Amino acid sequence: VEKYRPQALSELVSHRDILSTVQRFISEDRLPHLLLYGPPGTGKTSTILACARQLYRDREFGSMVLELNASDDRGIDIVRGPILSFASTRTIFKKGFKLVILDEADAMTQDAQNALRRVIEKFTENTRFCLICNYLSKIIPALQSRCTRFRFGPLTPELMVPRLQHVIQEEGVDVTEDGMKALVTLSSGDMRRALNILQSTFMAFGKVTEENVYTCTGHPLKSDIANILDWMLNQDFSTAYRKIMELKTLKGLALQDILTEIHLFVHRVDFPPSIRIQLLIKMADIEYRLAAGTSEKIQLSSLIAAFQVTRDLVVAEA
Repeated sequence: VEKYRPQALSELVSHRDILSTVQRFISEDRLPHLLLYGPPGTGKTSTILACARQLYRDREFGSMVLELNASDDRGIDIVRGPILSFASTRTIFKKGFKLVILDEADAMTQDAQNALRRVIEKFTENTRFCLICNYLSKIIPALQSRCTRFRFGPLTPELMVPRLQHVIQEEGVDVTEDGMKALVTLSSGDMRRALNILQSTFMAFGKVTEENVYTCTGHPLKSDIANILDWMLNQDFSTAYRKIMELKTLKGLALQDILTEIHLFVHRVDFPPSIRIQLLIKMADIEYRLAAGTSEKIQLSSLIAAFQVTRDLVVAEA
């Protein structure tokens, strides 16, 4: 993941509109305070580090950029101490501004964020702040209004595939067409996660196929889900229960995952609307109970029961 982290703005694959805006800010020397937010693995940190590399030469990087992560201490004392002194000291002989990068800013306490308001305002002349977070709602409104916000959405498959292919070529990994699809599906727009799955599957199996990817991440295979659905709708209760339990034990599947996958199938299977509604309500109940920590066996029988009731209703209507 770190080996292929984009080093320059031109290497970033996504969010062209954001990048062109930031690029224009830099070229016109009018960079505002930034607030980058969005789900993990979408290029927020890479973007600002690439900006910093473009703004500063290697040897001045250390004196011009202060990067603090959630792992560093960023309580109110640090904001009033090191951050304040870094922001307030001017750069001699150099024009331009310093850059303070606060990664995972949503982990900062309310007090620290409040202390930051004044610092940001007071030293705008020679320092720019860039806050990075996953959840915008965890940043106090006062800080939000002082920054230009950019949202980094999950990456689309069209953007992820070329970058993954580049890494695959560089590393000489054997990846099949369906393996690539599985990577993109399971990572759900998170580039870092896609690369991690790719790496772990390759290490474990030496060849990245759909089956290997699903086995490696412990996700139920599409074929397994199709089987489970088939048993629930076409076998009698005890057979279906036995077969699903066997499959669960053999593959080590969690009912939560099975439920999530089956939910997608339910939308595709052609049930009459009234019956589908009943089924979805039942499944929602089961998910809620699972989250509350109930027995998987009982919930599994409940799930099968829900499907069998659905089946009988469909037959009765027909």
